[in-house]
Amino acid sequence: ETTFRIRPYGRMELAQAYLPAMTPKAAHRKLQHWIAIYPGLADRLHDRATGPPRLYSPAMVRAIVEALGEP
Repeated sequence: ETTFRIRPYGRMELAQAYLPAMTPKAAHRKLQHWIAIYPGLADRLHDRATGPPRLYSPAMVRAIVEALGEP
């Protein structure tokens, strides 16, 4: 069993960690939906954004994991 690490993740990479049975594009859409409907999560991610839009920073990954649980 592997332990999920808080580190930078590409958006498709993190989505596939949560939804490995889906295609990367479909997994990303689903993760974006979860982020959008979780109260306050999109705002927290926006506040923590520091790099390229295709990359979740460690702070953003931590916020996602705190809201949705580990993949």
